[in-house]
Amino acid sequence: QLQASGGGLVQAGGSLRLSCAASGRTFSRYVMGWFRQAPGKEREFVAAIDWSASTTYYGNSVKGRFTIARDRAKDTVFLQMNSLKPEDTAVYYCAARWGDVHGTEYHYWGQGTQVTVSS
Repeated sequence: QLQASGGGLVQAGGSLRLSCAASGRTFSRYVMGWFRQAPGKEREFVAAIDWSASTTYYGNSVKGRFTIARDRAKDTVFLQMNSLKPEDTAVYYCAARWGDVHGTEYHYWGQGTQVTVSS
């Protein structure tokens, strides 16, 4: 139902844009979030956006470098990642929740897309 794409290999300082497209149902009224998980580490919150795109929320490690956006007409969420660092290397997941943008429980998850940042 949620399909993430756009991952790849990039050098440190570079940029990538991840996309998360909905299929089978609409998530246009849901909060959408991005998470990441590096090998041997716990899943980490990256960013979230409310249904109207009026409120965004970022994890401390990506503030000022990543931007979350959504196209409700296309039911797609984006994560623009700039100034990438090797520590950003992880599998990135998109997810959806009903409720407040600062909530922690997400109800729908997509498959991940690998982002690898070389030094």
